[in-house]
Amino acid sequence: MHTHFLDPYHESRSLVHRLDARVKLVLVVAFILTAALVPTGAWPVYVLLAALAFAAELLSELGLGFYQKRALLALPFVLAALPVMFTIPGIPLVHLPWGLTISQPGLTRFISVALKSWISVQMAILLASTTRFPDILMAMRPLRLPKLLVAIIGLMWRYLFVMVDEAFRMMRARQARSGAGAKSGRSAGGSIPWRARVTGNMAGSLFIRSLERSDRIYNAMLARGYDGEIRAMPQAEITMAGWATLAIGLGLLGGLLLIGYLL
Repeated sequence: MHTHFLDPYHESRSLVHRLDARVKLVLVVAFILTAALVPTGAWPVYVLLAALAFAAELLSELGLGFYQKRALLALPFVLAALPVMFTIPGIPLVHLPWGLTISQPGLTRFISVALKSWISVQMAILLASTTRFPDILMAMRPLRLPKLLVAIIGLMWRYLFVMVDEAFRMMRARQARSGAGAKSGRSAGGSIPWRARVTGNMAGSLFIRSLERSDRIYNAMLARGYDGEIRAMPQAEITMAGWATLAIGLGLLGGLLLIGYLL
């Protein structure tokens, strides 16, 4: 069940949801690293990586469409890689106006980057959708991540919701103080420059409120004995099934990486 529209977690009893968060975190990080290290143009390995991602998505019982819609987050990374089609020298394929030429190595590199980004984003979404964020934070501690980094990530995630709720309250207050237009169909408020000025003032006010609230929260945490680490109950031991899943997953990823270099 969703508690907030920003929270990507979706409740379910699937195999992926029940898997230990530490195992999922290690496998997802290893998957993304494998996709990044696979050589350019290793198309069979890309297909196998996509098949692994699709299999995990089906096991999560959230549906392939759920992940494909959210995988559009990879589009900015793909657009950032667009210039490689024109800058890498090689056999010319297409001549465009303004002296631009798409080369075969450049097109291969662009498609490889696009596929890697698309597959990696799906696995990151899978982790966030099937694992509660506190569990992800707790899974970072056995991996020996710096406790300050884990604390910063946790506080950033927690107070992102606070800032969003504060912004919504400011917008409701602005709407409550804005009268309706006299003419039918005319929106309340002034001109576009006036709206931009009001929006800028609201953004500045939100920034100042966030700074003031962060100081109050930090002082309250220090008063309660905060030393940079979030305390939690001890984690349960990873089951044999979890260890087996971790070993099989890492073995498959290592084999795919080796195949990529052999090709």
